[in-house]
Amino acid sequence: MSLRYPSCCGVDLMRRQCPIDWSQASRYFLFPIELTVSEQKQPILFKHETEAALCLKLVAGIGPVVYADLIAAFGSPANVLNAAPAQLHEVPGVGAKLVHAIVTARETIDVQQQLAVCHRQGIQILERGSDQYPERLSEIYDPPTILFCQGKILPADSISVAIVGTRHASHYGTKTAGQLARGLSMAGVTIVSGLARGIDAAAHRGALESGGRTIAVLGGGHLKMYPAEHSDLAKQICEQGAVVSESLPECPPKSGSFPRRNRIVTGLSLGVIVVEAADRSGALISARLAMEQGREVFAVPGRIDNRNSRGCHRLIRDGAKLVESVDDVLEELGPMATPAQVDDETTIRFPAELKLTEQESKVLNAITEEVTQFDVIVAQTGLPPARVLSTISILEMRRLVRRVSGTTMVRI
Repeated sequence: MSLRYPSCCGVDLMRRQCPIDWSQASRYFLFPIELTVSEQKQPILFKHETEAALCLKLVAGIGPVVYADLIAAFGSPANVLNAAPAQLHEVPGVGAKLVHAIVTARETIDVQQQLAVCHRQGIQILERGSDQYPERLSEIYDPPTILFCQGKILPADSISVAIVGTRHASHYGTKTAGQLARGLSMAGVTIVSGLARGIDAAAHRGALESGGRTIAVLGGGHLKMYPAEHSDLAKQICEQGAVVSESLPECPPKSGSFPRRNRIVTGLSLGVIVVEAADRSGALISARLAMEQGREVFAVPGRIDNRNSRGCHRLIRDGAKLVESVDDVLEELGPMATPAQVDDETTIRFPAELKLTEQESKVLNAITEEVTQFDVIVAQTGLPPARVLSTISILEMRRLVRRVSGTTMVRI
């Protein structure tokens, strides 16, 4: 807002020569001071919300937490970029410097150039809150505002387990990681890891060899692959899963980006398995993040004279589940907050259901979350009563059903 004095009087001269009380100026002039409002900034128009979300992400100083606060305050990225400075100042954590960066974002950030790069490289932009964004990842404290994705993330990938460990893995470590990944993949579990050397690479390869799905989370951008020798592995993963990153495609990896990457690895997963980790291993950061996110933590024991076993043994002492087989993992994972639709006919509530035989699945599907009579189960499955009874006992041991009385059951 600016002050404009009337042209009929020489204001400066009058200030010096006229003994006027300017607070009472209206007594002397009909229109002594005219208030004019500076021209409002024209609203920024975006072709689609992805463009606005990417523009907001590229503003220096906006991390996942501030981004979430801005969206909560204004409803959408486009609304944030079109907000008045005074409104932006009201958001916690948004100071004058950041307000200026947001207000000038359209002039200083080349969003179209980044969109063109993603289009050429077949990289999808998954916005937080969109249908394509992994629901499990959105549950953590600071999910990425945008996830860049090559390949495809499917609904079945909500049943996923991370396998992480040292880059300097032994033969035992890589063999164990590969075996666990193959077994879990064959059961229908998606394997998540960080595409690093050692345990990570062994886990990805184990999933690929079994024809299963796997997701790799990068510490840098897709076009700055690290390590470079895993470029071919990344291409294979895209065919049977996805390679994702919160970094721009042309952003090189930095030392601080790998611990940040780990929260995505665990955030995508129901639990994390640590295979070989030294006392200061990054895999232990993943284990800590998993516990903070409410995920299960598993650890594979190793040789007592191997320094890379110390981290795993410490986790086991602190309460992590000791893993000797795939069953140890599936049986420990509790009920899923949101059931996963594996295919048109199968909905999974417990990951342990993935290991069921056809007969066990048939009996389980006949038992509802309401009290179900034994005779109803026999009629629906068409199986002999004795076989149904023995199958129910197996399902009880796997904590999938609970016997209410001698002739009634309920699905947990």
